Amino acid sequence: MSTLTEADRFLLKQIRAGDADAWSQLVDRYQGRLVSFARSRVRNADDAEDLVQEAFMSFLRSVDRYEERASIETYLFTILRRRIIDHMRGRHLNVCLLSDTAVGLADDSRATDPMNRVAGSDPTASFYMRREEARDATASALAEAMGELIEGYKSSSNFRDLQIAEMLFYAQMRNKDIASIMSIREQHVALIKHRCVKQVRQVIGDAPSDQQQTETESTALEDGMLTRVWEDGRLSCPKRSTIGAWMLGTLDDAWRDYVAFHVDRLGCRFCQANLDDLKQKNEGRDKDVLRERIMQSTVGFLKRS
Repeated sequence: MSTLTEADRFLLKQIRAGDADAWSQLVDRYQGRLVSFARSRVRNADDAEDLVQEAFMSFLRSVDRYEERASIETYLFTILRRRIIDHMRGRHLNVCLLSDTAVGLADDSRATDPMNRVAGSDPTASFYMRREEARDATASALAEAMGELIEGYKSSSNFRDLQIAEMLFYAQMRNKDIASIMSIREQHVALIKHRCVKQVRQVIGDAPSDQQQTETESTALEDGMLTRVWEDGRLSCPKRSTIGAWMLGTLDDAWRDYVAFHVDRLGCRFCQANLDDLKQKNEGRDKDVLRERIMQSTVGFLKRS
C-alpha cells in the first residue's frame, strides 16, 4: 500500500500554505494518469476531463482534512473513482467497477434479509453511527492485514500466490476458475485462500471491537468490503516506477510476469492508467489545455485554503 513520500509531503505543505507553483507541480504530476483512468471508464472524452477537473477541485477543498495515510496518487484516484460512480449513476449507465458490483449485491441482500428486522423497532441514529464506525475500523484492519500479506508475497517473490490472492479477493473469482487459469488443482487454491483468510482474521482479531464491529468483521471476508478496501487502497498495485521499468523491458523475469498479469490479465485500471500516461509522456503529447482549465478552476480555492 502506497505511503506519502517526503517529496509529496513537502509539496502538500506548500499547497496548504497557498503556494500556486506547488499546486501547479502537483497537477502536472498526476493529471495524465487521472485522465487515462477516467477515459477508461467514461465513453465521452470531454466528460472524462471534466471529472478529472472536479477531482482536483475536491482535493483542494479537502486538503486540510487529508490525513496522509495514503499517497496523494491513491487519494486522488479515490476521489476520481467516486466522481465517476456518481456520473454513471446520474446517467443510469449499466457500467461499474468490480467492487461496486460486489458491494452493491451484498448490501442489497442485507437490506432484504428479514433477520435484520427481528428487533421490531427502527434503529436509532446512534446505531447507524456505531455501525459505520465499526465498518470503518474493520476496513482499516483489513487494509493493514492484506497489506502485510501482499508485502510478504512480494518480498519473497511469491508472485504465484499473490496472483491467486488478487483473483480471490480483488476480482472475487471462483476457486475453480482460478485453478484453470493457473493450471493448478482447485484444492491448492482453496488452501491458499484458507491461509490468507486465517492471517487476515488474526490481524482483525487484534483490533479493539464492540459487538457491532464483531458482527461486521464476521461478514467482511464474505461480502464486498475486502474488494472495496483492496481497490481503494490499491493494495497490490506495482509502483509507477516499476510499471515504467516493465514498459521499458528492464524488469527481471519474475517481476515482469507479475506486472504483466496485474496490468493485462487482471486488468487493474489504475495501473493501466499509469501505463497509458507513461506512454503518452514518452510520445510527448500536449496536455496544456486541460492543465490550464484545472488551474483556472482551482486556483481560487487555493487562495482561500
